[in-house]
Amino acid sequence: MNKIDPKKLLNSKWTAVKPLNKEKHFMVAEVEFDEEGEVIHCLLEAIISRRTTAIDWRQLRDKTLWKQGWK
Repeated sequence: MNKIDPKKLLNSKWTAVKPLNKEKHFMVAEVEFDEEGEVIHCLLEAIISRRTTAIDWRQLRDKTLWKQGWK
């Protein structure tokens, strides 16, 4: 399980264990919080194509799906 502080998600870098659309390097481009400080929206941006994908930020904790940083 990757340890993630939701407040530090913005601009963090991630590598997909299984490439998505032949892309594996991503950066968190957008994070929105509700009034209680909970993440309600997380947007990943592919580095090469600039394609964006909304995900549940908790998926980034799963080491079988994501590695922290660009590997």
